[in-house]
Amino acid sequence: MIAPESTLEIRPGPPLQVADIRTAIIRYELANPIQYGQWRITHREFALVRVDTVDGYSGFAYGLTRDGPISEVISRSVTPIYKGMIFESPADAFYRCKLTSHAVLSAGTGMRALSLVDMAAWDALARVRGQSITHLLGGEPTPRYATSIIGYPPGMSAQGIYDEVDGLHDAGWRRFKAPISPDLELTLSRMKSARDAAREGWLGFDFNYSMSDVTDVVDFAARLDDLNLGWIEDPYPPGDASAVAAIRSQVSMPVAVGDDQGGSYYPEALLSANAIDVLRVDITANGGVTGLAKVVAQASNAGIPISPHMFPHFHTRVLDGLGVADYPAEWGVPGAGVHPMDDELEQPVLSDGVMEPLAPGEGFGRVVNMGWVSRQSVFDPLEVLREIPKGVCV
Repeated sequence: MIAPESTLEIRPGPPLQVADIRTAIIRYELANPIQYGQWRITHREFALVRVDTVDGYSGFAYGLTRDGPISEVISRSVTPIYKGMIFESPADAFYRCKLTSHAVLSAGTGMRALSLVDMAAWDALARVRGQSITHLLGGEPTPRYATSIIGYPPGMSAQGIYDEVDGLHDAGWRRFKAPISPDLELTLSRMKSARDAAREGWLGFDFNYSMSDVTDVVDFAARLDDLNLGWIEDPYPPGDASAVAAIRSQVSMPVAVGDDQGGSYYPEALLSANAIDVLRVDITANGGVTGLAKVVAQASNAGIPISPHMFPHFHTRVLDGLGVADYPAEWGVPGAGVHPMDDELEQPVLSDGVMEPLAPGEGFGRVVNMGWVSRQSVFDPLEVLREIPKGVCV
C-alpha cells in the first residue's frame, strides 16, 4: 500500500521486482567557470542511475550531483533496501526506504540519491507496462510555455545577451531568465539589454543565492524595478524562510524560491512563512516522481503556482502525468553549459512561446545520448552504460 502522505494513484498492474541498482558519474568541464558569491562552478557533474528488474527491464534517471557522493549513498543506504523488493507502485519502495535512515535520506545528497532511484524505478515500471510515464500517472501530454535560460556564462556582455535573446525571440521563444553576474553594474546592463531584446516577453532574474543580506537584495531589486520582471529567483541562501519573507514584503516583483532544494522542511517552511509567490520544484532533489507529487499537492493546497527547475525531459512528462495545468518548462541554450546533458537530447519545438509535447515513448523516453557521454569524463565501474536499451538512447 502507498504511504498515506503520497498523492499518487496508478492502475493495478504487474509488480516490479528490483534486481540491482547501479550508478555512473558523468562530468562535463565548463569552458568558462561560473562564480556566484562564494560558489564557484567549474564543471557540471551528473549521476546516471539504472534500476534493473528481475524480468530484464531497466529504468534510467539522471541528475546533478552538486559534487555530493551520490554513488556512495545509493550503494550504502538505498540499494540494500531496494534490492529484491517487489512492489506495484515505486511510491511504496520510496517510503519504505526513506524510513530506514532519516539522518541520511531526508535531505541534501541523500534525498538527491533517493530521488534518482525513485525516478529510475518509475521509468522501469512504465517500461514494464509498455507506457509513457505521463500515461502511467494518468495524464496526457500537453503544450505549454517554455523558458530559455539566457546569459551564460554570467560574464557575457550586455550586447552578447541582447543578440542571444534577439535570436531566441526570432526562433519563437517568449520567456527568458538570466542569472546575476559577478559585477552588479554588468548585471544591470545585461538585464536592460535582455528586456530590450525580449520586447514584451516574460523576463525573470535569478540571484542564485549569491547575496546573504536582506538589505542588499532589496536594494538591488529596486534597481530592476522598471524592467517589468516576472520574478526574482532564489534571492537568499536556503534555510531561512523568514529572510525570504522579509525580502518579499519589500520588493515590487514576485519572489520564486526552491531551486533544487528538498528535504525535511521543504516546502512547508516557505509556504507557512508566506515567503513566496512561486514555488520552484526539482524532481531530482524533491523525492523523484513520488516526492514531486506530494510537493505539487502542497503548493496547490496553498494556492501557490509551481515552476520546475530545468530537467524538461523529466519534468514535462511527470507534471503532465500529474495533471498540473499551468507551468513553464525550462531549457538551457545548447552549448552554453547551463545543463549540458540535455543539450543533445530532443529539443523543444516552439510557436509563439509555446512548446509542443516531447515525443512519446515508454517511460521517460530517450534520455541518454551516448555520443555526448563518450566525449565526457565518465566513471562507470558498475557498467551502467553497457547495453543500454534502444528505447533509452537518442
